[in-house]
Amino acid sequence: MVLQSSLKNCLQLSCILRTPKAGFRSTTSGGLIVQSVSNDVYQNLAVEDWIHDHMNLENQQVLFIWRNSPAVVIGRHQNPWQECNLRLIRQKNIKLARRRSGGGTVYHDLGNINLTFFTTRKKYERMENLKLVVKALKALRPQLDVHVTDRYDILLDRHYKISGTAAKLGRATAYHHCTLLCNADKFVLSSVLKSPYRGLKSNATPSVPASVKNLFEEDPTLTCEMLLDAIAEEYAAQHQIDHHITLINPADEIVLPGINNKTKELQTWEWVYGKTPKFSISTCFNMVYKDCVLDVKVDMDVKHGRIEACNIDVPEQWLPPALCRELAKSLTGIKFCPNETTTLATTLLRVCPQDDELHSKWNLLCENMITLM
Repeated sequence: MVLQSSLKNCLQLSCILRTPKAGFRSTTSGGLIVQSVSNDVYQNLAVEDWIHDHMNLENQQVLFIWRNSPAVVIGRHQNPWQECNLRLIRQKNIKLARRRSGGGTVYHDLGNINLTFFTTRKKYERMENLKLVVKALKALRPQLDVHVTDRYDILLDRHYKISGTAAKLGRATAYHHCTLLCNADKFVLSSVLKSPYRGLKSNATPSVPASVKNLFEEDPTLTCEMLLDAIAEEYAAQHQIDHHITLINPADEIVLPGINNKTKELQTWEWVYGKTPKFSISTCFNMVYKDCVLDVKVDMDVKHGRIEACNIDVPEQWLPPALCRELAKSLTGIKFCPNETTTLATTLLRVCPQDDELHSKWNLLCENMITLM
């Protein structure tokens, strides 16, 4: 498989993508294979959105290949607090992204390959796409025991999930994307996809846990490049197109006009967190203060990622009820995130009575409240 990134290819791709939906003036037909030169999850998701919104797929289909630096990607209708360990994600500087398709939460790193199949809605068929991937894997390594399930997963050795699926169906255009676990960091994967939050009630779409395995564990002689080439070769053969991959820069406004605005939107707090379906938290936690163990009960409603209602129940003899009510009142309306809560707690501390013990108690309560986020 030959990778081409010449100006000629970029101009050809530009022509294909920017042609009005009335029809193509390009000689390319049947299919197109595109690979991102970026490892940024927001840029690559933006390319998906751009192709879906702009490309005429009546006469051809598109395979988009992309890989990301460490990132957790949640489905459009999911709750990040329910799906992953946000504190660990922040500590490890792992990006969190919300895609526009449904489905469950996945962990990406450079040991993971992402494939997006674009078609018209009428031609959308994710089972055929997954069979294509399996056929490519078997052609590369016939001994691999891989097959597609009725849930549109690809299993290795009849048990281990190596690929998950999600999709977006537009009015005329559709895409189906899937992952392929090659050599991902399974320790990080399992750690960040385990939510530590308790007492959370939500109608958001939950992920279905599964045992996973890397293809490289089964065959250490494989490489991501070999797998990419095999899949692209199979795609080219099925669509009877030239055996080459066109490289694309997701920041190129000439080829993809408006792409950078799409990328910026996907990074906003309002999209990543604010699109979370309404949820509630009802939990208790213990605080230790001067050898005493205190029980604290917290109830919160969160809508659009902001605290809509809050109640904090602390023993009255430990902290004046007025201070608890002031904290609950001040939390109402702010983003459900540790940074904003920390800023609020610091501001309120300045107006708190000048009492060292009260300050210590206030700090302890606020620190524990922040752990809920």
